[in-house]
Amino acid sequence: MEPNDTAKPEARMYRVVAERILHLIREQGLGTGARLPAERELAARIGVSRASLREALVALEIGGVIEVRGGSGVYITGRRAVAPADPETGPGPFEVLAARRMIEAEVAAKAARNASDADLDAILAAMIEMERTYDNPASHEAADRSFHLALAHAAGNSALVAVVEYLWSQRGAMAHRLKQHYRTEELGEATLADHRAIFSAVAAHDEAGARQAMRGHLARVHRTLAGG
Repeated sequence: MEPNDTAKPEARMYRVVAERILHLIREQGLGTGARLPAERELAARIGVSRASLREALVALEIGGVIEVRGGSGVYITGRRAVAPADPETGPGPFEVLAARRMIEAEVAAKAARNASDADLDAILAAMIEMERTYDNPASHEAADRSFHLALAHAAGNSALVAVVEYLWSQRGAMAHRLKQHYRTEELGEATLADHRAIFSAVAAHDEAGARQAMRGHLARVHRTLAGG
């Protein structure tokens, strides 16, 4: 590279996919109210995974290009003809989930090794609050965050607490919209059961069990939100 050259940042995958979707819309001459092909067909047509497709659809929806109607499909709103600006500047939702699966699994294992009685009380209190606020999304998510941060504190490493706090701070507009559209009742119920399993393993000081329970939980969330 020449000294005066400036490297351009690599386009984030969901932006690339969003451009492909827009190209398809223009190529097919689809107008306001038109329905896009079903997810599997659309993903195959533009050559991407359903996870990448869903991130792109959410970005386009936030930008006013399309509307995702649960149980019906994806429709063109006609309010914009070009790709919107990035709805957020951090990593995409599935990048965050992948990082959480790697890091928080080890956090859970360390919590199982090091948790004090006070730590277990804090984790249990957050879990109970999650169950109590199940029908209140904002309060439920706050309790969910408290549960995972209580695990990080129990691990006994302040750097891990900071990492977990950072990962949770990345749950922005795209992550919330994904959850809004694709979270199922089955996932909600399974999530509560997963957190009980994580707590039980930590309380039993079962490092391998806590690690596996956390991995399984986050893998389940990824599969559901990504469409399998």
